[in-house]
This record gives sequence, C-alpha cells and structure tokens, in this order.
Amino acid sequence: MTYYSVLGHNMKRHIFNFCGKISDGFSRPARKFILDMIYGLLASRSCYLTAIARTLKEKAAPDKVVERLSRNLMNFDAPDELWENYFDAVKTNFDESTVLIVDDSDVSKPCSTKLEGLCRVHDGSTGEIAYGYWYAGVSALATWRRQPIPVYGHVYSTAETDYVSNNAETVKSLKFLSAHFPKTNIRTFDRGYDAGYVFDYLIPREESFIVRMQGNRNVIHNGKTVLLRELTKNLKDEYSLKFEAKDGKKSDCKISMLSVSLPHYPGTALNLVVCRGLGKEPLLLLTNLDSGDKRLGVTITKVYLMRWRIEEYYKFKKQAFGFEKFLVRSLKSIRNLDLLLSVAIGYIGLLSEKIDESLEILEVIQASKRLYGLA
Repeated sequence: MTYYSVLGHNMKRHIFNFCGKISDGFSRPARKFILDMIYGLLASRSCYLTAIARTLKEKAAPDKVVERLSRNLMNFDAPDELWENYFDAVKTNFDESTVLIVDDSDVSKPCSTKLEGLCRVHDGSTGEIAYGYWYAGVSALATWRRQPIPVYGHVYSTAETDYVSNNAETVKSLKFLSAHFPKTNIRTFDRGYDAGYVFDYLIPREESFIVRMQGNRNVIHNGKTVLLRELTKNLKDEYSLKFEAKDGKKSDCKISMLSVSLPHYPGTALNLVVCRGLGKEPLLLLTNLDSGDKRLGVTITKVYLMRWRIEEYYKFKKQAFGFEKFLVRSLKSIRNLDLLLSVAIGYIGLLSEKIDESLEILEVIQASKRLYGLA
C-alpha cells in the first residue's frame, strides 16, 4: 500500500532540504522566494506565476502572492551566487568521465511586442525567424544514468546595449566550464561550433573536445590543406557500430579515423572521426582525444551521440513547464525565472539518478519521464 500523505510529506521535505542548500548565505526573504519558486515550479509544472501561487496555498489572496513573486523576480540580484550554490549541490554527480554538452537554443515569443529586449531569433521548432531571445546553455551528463544536469544557462538579446556577439556568449559558457570542470571532461559541440573561435579557446588551454565539423572546412593532412568533404570521399571504413535511435530506428554505422591538424594550429595533432550510416552525409567529428586503443573512433562517436540529451532537456523545459509561455516582461525577470526553472529541472535530474534508492520521489519522477526515459 502506498501512503500518499506520507509520500507527499517526504517529497516536500526533500525539496525543502535541497532549496536550503542552494540558498545558503542568502537573506531570509531571498531564501523564502527561492523555495517558493522552485517548489511552485515543480508542483504546478508551469511558468505562470498564477499557477505557482495557487500551489503555495498561502493565506494571502492569490493576486497578492503573484505580485510578491513578480516583485522578487525583478529585484533578485544574486543569480551568480545561486548558480554557484546549485553547482556545489550537484557536482558530486560528476567525475572525470563526465561529458559536457554545449549548445544554444532560442526562447521564441512570436506574439509578444512589449517584452524588454525582444530581438529576431531562429525558432528551432518551426525553422522560421521570430521574435524572442537567444539562449546559451551547457548540460553535464551525470555519472550513473547519464541524465542531463544543467550547469550553465544565460538568456540574452542582440538588442542589449552590452551585446557583443553570439560567439562571445558561447565563450562565456566555456569560461564557466574552465572554472568548474577539469580539462579532461570532454566538451562536445554540434555543427555551427566549428568556427575558429572555439578552437582558439580550447586548444591553447588543452581542454578535451569533440566538435562536429562541416564538409566545407579545411584541414591539413599529410602536409596538404584539403577540404573535409574531399578528404573523406574515398576513406576506408575500419569499424562498425550498431546504433538504435530513440524512435527505434536502427543504423549500421561504419567508422574510420585519421590524423589531421587545423590550418591555424599546424603543430597540434588532432583526430578526425568519420561515421557513415546515420544520414546522407557522413558524420565528421574533430577531437584532440588520443589513445593507443584502435577503437577510439567508435568511443568518440558514442560520446558525441549522447549530446542529443541536451535537446531533450530543452524540449522538456519548453513543453513540460511551458517556459516559452512565461508572462513576465523585464529581461531580468526572464533570466531569473530561467535560472530557477533550470535549478528545478536539475533537481529532477538528481532524483532520477537515485530512482532506485527511494520510493519517496516517484511522483516527481513521473513528471520527468519525457526527458529521462524512465519506465
């Protein structure tokens, strides 16, 4: 028999303990605000302040609670401190094999006209240009179940006066990783990150990386500069990898690897992994990883294929919590709401890592099935 009153009490206690850790050092009003928001987000599974207010069940009128939450979102001035406390709470789930997934996204608000700092973005859901905000994010895969735990996120707009470029925002995320993770943790990047600025940051710092390349990039092979698409045309396949996609589609991949270098870093030996069978064009992965294992190319391909989890994280954030439906206007409030939601989803990820340890978390895990694939 399941005692739901006891179960609910234990869940609340678990959330309260977590919020106590991440709000350590904050003032009492700030601690209450953080607890209210994270508990409200998890309980309501909505970014509407009205829905969050209803789950808090306070004696005050709901409109007064919404007013208080809105005011605190606007006045909360310690996002960096909260990120640091949150990272301290989740870092025990990472080790030397942790994979770091760097990817950007968008926050589309096509019907909004009055929000602060609206700019034109590429809507990943529709493929069209819409009004909204850009998003730079990083997720780390937890040690056991490889759940994506958000460790960095920043909403920004090209309309801001201090905006430099999207590349500069990516570099900010890389600096965060340099400060919080060892060089051996593999930074993985999709297409679009194969521009020179990423390598200019990673190679001098000797940080491990896997970057998906486009066929029109130049590399140096056997002393000659050549296009990747030309270099890989007649490459002999060396190993096989059977891959099953999330939709059940199976692929028989053929993998090969060769040594190359970049034109701007001719003295830095890199490996190019070529994987055929996942699409019309071969998958081209450039990495500075090296070992005596001849099947290194297979390992690199497997590591890269785990990066789809950050896409699922973004999907979960937008669909399960309706992040793009928020009704706060100022850019500062939007950023603070995103931070608190990222922390809440990170909390779900931590619980998913420990699903076999306790039955107290089953109801929260139910909310994360779309993302974490737990039956």
